[in-house]
Amino acid sequence: MAEPIPVILCLTSGGEALAGRLAPELGAEVHGRTGRTTAEITFDDTIAHVASLFASGRPIIGICAAGILIRAVAPLLADKHAEPAVLAISEDGASVVPLLGGHRGANALASRIAEALQSHAAITTASDLVHGVALDTPPPGWRIRSPQSLGATTAALLAGEEMHLAGMCPHLEPLKHQSNVTYDPEAVNALGRPGATLFAIDPDGQPAPDRQIGYEATDIAIGVGCARGCAPEELSGLVDAALKSAGLPKEAVAGVFSLDLKADETAMLDLAESMDVPFRVFTAAQLEAETPRLANPSDIVFAEVACHGVAEAAALAAAGTEAELVVEKQKSANATCAIAIAPSPITELRGRARGTVSLIGIGPGRADWRTPEASRLIANADELVGYGFYIDLLGPIARNKPRVDFPLGGEEDRCRHALEEAAKGRDVALICSGDAGIYAMGALVYELMAREENGVSDPARRVEVVTAPGISALQAAAARIGAPLGHDFCAISLSNLLTPTEDIRKRVLAAAQGDFVIAFYNPVSLRRRELFPEAIDVLKRHRPADTPVILARSLGRPDETIDIVPINEVHVDQVDMMTVVLVGSSQSRTVQVGGRPRVYTPRGYAVKHQTKAAS
Repeated sequence: MAEPIPVILCLTSGGEALAGRLAPELGAEVHGRTGRTTAEITFDDTIAHVASLFASGRPIIGICAAGILIRAVAPLLADKHAEPAVLAISEDGASVVPLLGGHRGANALASRIAEALQSHAAITTASDLVHGVALDTPPPGWRIRSPQSLGATTAALLAGEEMHLAGMCPHLEPLKHQSNVTYDPEAVNALGRPGATLFAIDPDGQPAPDRQIGYEATDIAIGVGCARGCAPEELSGLVDAALKSAGLPKEAVAGVFSLDLKADETAMLDLAESMDVPFRVFTAAQLEAETPRLANPSDIVFAEVACHGVAEAAALAAAGTEAELVVEKQKSANATCAIAIAPSPITELRGRARGTVSLIGIGPGRADWRTPEASRLIANADELVGYGFYIDLLGPIARNKPRVDFPLGGEEDRCRHALEEAAKGRDVALICSGDAGIYAMGALVYELMAREENGVSDPARRVEVVTAPGISALQAAAARIGAPLGHDFCAISLSNLLTPTEDIRKRVLAAAQGDFVIAFYNPVSLRRRELFPEAIDVLKRHRPADTPVILARSLGRPDETIDIVPINEVHVDQVDMMTVVLVGSSQSRTVQVGGRPRVYTPRGYAVKHQTKAAS
């Protein structure tokens, strides 16, 4: 996945001029306030726009007051290790202030900007200021050992305690020159591997056990194989034993690797997750190419999967042509594993990922009605797939993203495309309005994966599917008009393109008899207009004439309209394809609040109160 493109925000023409100077230097996009700038990408609501960019993981450089950025992102702050860089620059360019993400690129970005502008980077991260080192951010190809001691070790370093550095990790180079740090470049870590350990010295001259942190080079690749349905604990136990026998730390593992037929194998996925490393797979042909290097080639395995080994071959393929097999194939009843070590840290993973289809519900399309999870998945996606209008609603977050648009009526095609692209190891975001699981693409994706005929390929059946919930039209309409869904309700689609007309009629009658509040989706189309008035006629026989009916069109969009009409005055010409209709139950009421009508459906609290008072 490519690194996200930074965004320079400008609110004035002066800020836009400065942004124009910086953008080529940083490879950044310029986003400007509508009406105040001439930027190609514009926004009306600064707070909402910043929040959307932050949620999607884009580095933000605001040429504006720091307070604006702080107010925008404050509700979204959760994990400093995952949040993108946020910087504020004064409009004259004199000050560059990294606000968030100091150890995720903000400090380095601030220094780069300050150098370009010949100004001052106001870096406040203590370890960067004092030692020029971020202990919690090792370089690619390295991992932290004993991270629980990170805070205490950093505090000891900053307090000037006597420290010792044994071995070296590239980002620790500045510590060699610190007066309170002694350095042994020839030392290796406690496990006998190249690496580094930084620790405080207790008054007795011994290493402080609670103030030390280690760094391991991720030069180990674990190859695994197993029978379908292997118990996760069996595979993990086999791998743990192999690592222990070789004296290798888990922190040195770069990833777990296997054959592509195992892309959805639970035991392997659980193993990678428990070790917090990626899982990658190779084709049989790629693994067969490793046969000359195998310690235990097997004709039996070849007959089964078209390669002479899985565990050993996957480990060697992942670790590279100069790798050595340090643990030959180990076996249990249902699993195998092998370990290869590369001559240097593994920074680029070989093999392909499992592939993911993210079912994204974007609600009505407004950025502030979209969940942070949805924004993050969209930002991380390799490709956006969906009805073109829905992708357009994403606005700047979708800019520069590869996208494949499908027309209305192309639902199967778009879902199949998303699954087959994910089968290539890609992260694909399938964009749906509302919620992806409510009258959208969620069910169809699973249906295609389950079909015996006219479904998808075997690799596509093994991809991961995740869902980000969205605000559905019934929720948006209810929120706009009060609390009409305060008691039991149901949703019925009046489209008979996929559902037999008689089934729809049965559902409408049952909901009418059950006195449910009803949300009608797809009430009409240009040619399909008979079922809506028919449904209203059925409901009139079971509801009072003044039952409120909410006609909500284009919710959350500039042309939004919401009307409340008594059921006996509802007409088919009042609705269109962009309308969701909420029909109240016999108990639903309209009330004036602040001079505006609101609809609610009581749940029975008044009766409960009366019963309690009478007892």
